[in-house]
Parts: sequence; C-alpha cells; structure tokens
Amino acid sequence: MISQEVVAATPREGKFNKNAARRVRAQGRIPAVVYGAAQPAVAIEVDPKQILKILHSDTGHNSIFDLEINGSTAKSKAMIVDWQYEPIKGSLLHIDLKRIALDKPIRVEVPIQIVGVANGVKNQGGILDLVLRELEIECLPGDIPGHIDADVTNLSFGDVLRVADLPHSDKLKFLTDENATVAHVTAVKEEVVATPEAVAAEAAAPAEPEVLKKGKQETAEAAPAAAGDKAEKGDKGAKK
Repeated sequence: MISQEVVAATPREGKFNKNAARRVRAQGRIPAVVYGAAQPAVAIEVDPKQILKILHSDTGHNSIFDLEINGSTAKSKAMIVDWQYEPIKGSLLHIDLKRIALDKPIRVEVPIQIVGVANGVKNQGGILDLVLRELEIECLPGDIPGHIDADVTNLSFGDVLRVADLPHSDKLKFLTDENATVAHVTAVKEEVVATPEAVAAEAAAPAEPEVLKKGKQETAEAAPAAAGDKAEKGDKGAKK
C-alpha cells in the first residue's frame, strides 16, 4: 500500500563498520542501506522513530513511501525489506530498504485477518486453530492489501478453511499453495485430574527401584569376600 510518508535520509561516508554504526546510533539515527531498481546500493542513515511508525502502521513493512536522500534531486519509492532489533532493549539497529518500481509486480507476505466467530466455537464448544497467519502474494505495489480476510463463521468440527476459500482478486496472484490449511476447529483438551483414591494407591505401591539398589549392593559386597577367599587359599598353599 502506498503511503504519504516521506522518509528523509542522509548519505553515510567513510568506513562502514561496527564502530561507525555505533556512532550513527549514538547520534539518535540508525544505519541503513537502499538498493534495487538497477541502481547502485547507497549507505544512508535515517530517523528510527519514523521507521518504527511505518513498521507499526496497518500495512507495516509492506508500506511504500517516498525516500528522499539529502543531496539527491529526485525522490524514489521504497519499502522496508529487512530490519534488526537490539535483543535486550528492543531498539532498531539497522534496516534495508528497496527501491520500488510502481509498474512492476512484487512479491510480499500479507497477514491473514480472522472475520467472525466459528460455529464450532460458538455452538460446539471447540477452539479455533489458526494454522496460517500470512499469505504470499504477487501484485503491483499500489495493490498491496493491508490484510487478507478469512471468514470462519460457518466453520464447524471437521471443516477446514483453505487458501482456496479466501477471497481472490484479479489484482492479486496467490503464491501460497491453494490447498494449504488456514484454520480449523479443534476440540478442547480436558485436563485429567487424579482422584484421591488414585493418589493413595500410587503412594502405597512398592518401591521396586529400592530392591534393585540392594541387589547392586550385595553384588558389590560379594566381590571383596570372594577376593578374601582366594587370598586365604593362597596363604595355605604357601605354608604347604
């Protein structure tokens, strides 16, 4: 989906290593690279708040925005194709941007949004198991949907909602297998609670492992005794 967001970027100069990236982040920016559209890759730095705003929007990383690089005379359409978070603080570390040609189809993954309450959940006491959460499609950049609706209202026990059952459009080409399961209704697993009688019977059961321990102990004690007998016989033979 094409947004009205304009991301302002500044070219990075000098060495592109970890120390340089730390200096960029220390200034409140994040390092990035933009490539694609038969143009050379360019190392840039951008505002992390603006990138997070795009990632947290309805269309997320599928948002197409204007990228304006300082010193460049023209804007280019771009989208976020990869990003890295700091594992502890959760702050952005780096992003990859790709230039987009609006007249060429691209492949993207779009989230699946559940619509309605399944009959198997509402009337049969089951739970809805969402197997597939994203769908890979191919379309023009301007036709990228924010999500694909999956209506589960008529889904009962034994029914399976597949990719083929989702709403299709001439503008979208589904790349995910049409027979892939999107969702189905399963039974609620009952937790087996042990009765007081079962607990008492288990506590009164003989401790068989203890018998095995005694057997090992007797074997260990028999070995020194046998060795003593051999030594005693040896002494008698020496006296003779």
